[in-house]
Amino acid sequence: MNTFGPTTTNDDDAGPQWRPLDRIQRRVAGVLVEKAKTTPENYPLSLNAITTGANQKSNRSPQMDLDPSDVELALEELREMGAVVEIQGDGRVAKYKHRMYEWLGVDKVELAVMAELLLRGEQTVGELRGRAARMEPIADLGALRPVLQSLMQKKLVISLTPEGRGQVITHGLYQANEMDKVNARAGEISASESSRPAPPPKISTDAVSELREEINELRHEIEQLKERLTLLES
Repeated sequence: MNTFGPTTTNDDDAGPQWRPLDRIQRRVAGVLVEKAKTTPENYPLSLNAITTGANQKSNRSPQMDLDPSDVELALEELREMGAVVEIQGDGRVAKYKHRMYEWLGVDKVELAVMAELLLRGEQTVGELRGRAARMEPIADLGALRPVLQSLMQKKLVISLTPEGRGQVITHGLYQANEMDKVNARAGEISASESSRPAPPPKISTDAVSELREEINELRHEIEQLKERLTLLES
């Protein structure tokens, strides 16, 4: 059985079982997915490792300072939901692994996107592409778009601003009383993105070749003019 990819168990026939999560549950689930993908040699994780991952300063928003007791409670709640399982590690240290493939009903790239959203919340599509690509290959925005469309159809991802440059999206696992703050933060992100200068337009290979030919022709004409001037002066 592949520990780090989608698996099949006896209760998978019921389909996805996801539901809204609180902020600690989201952080813990995101950490388990992230570490399974980025450091599989250290996975499954102990309680201490999950706590450290939840509190780390990079790739997290907002920053948290959770106690092991907070994380242990979230793990127990996620276990009861079917999103996490506890296994016996080396010695007597309990370790945990996620069941987010089955719980959410997603594939590998979709889970990488969801993990990044669970760890950082609302963000632009461009930011998400770069961040999620550290877990699974996502070549460019064109490769990400169909993944987002699939997740939106499953109601796991929601768009907070219109499509286009600076579009802000987030996951759909927030609790209802959190959405006002989420929408307010999305507005700030969108405004900041809109104030940035637009990137220069990309020039196609054919256009570059045409420009080079024109430059070479101009250089040739300049050389001819120089020769004529030299003859006239003589």
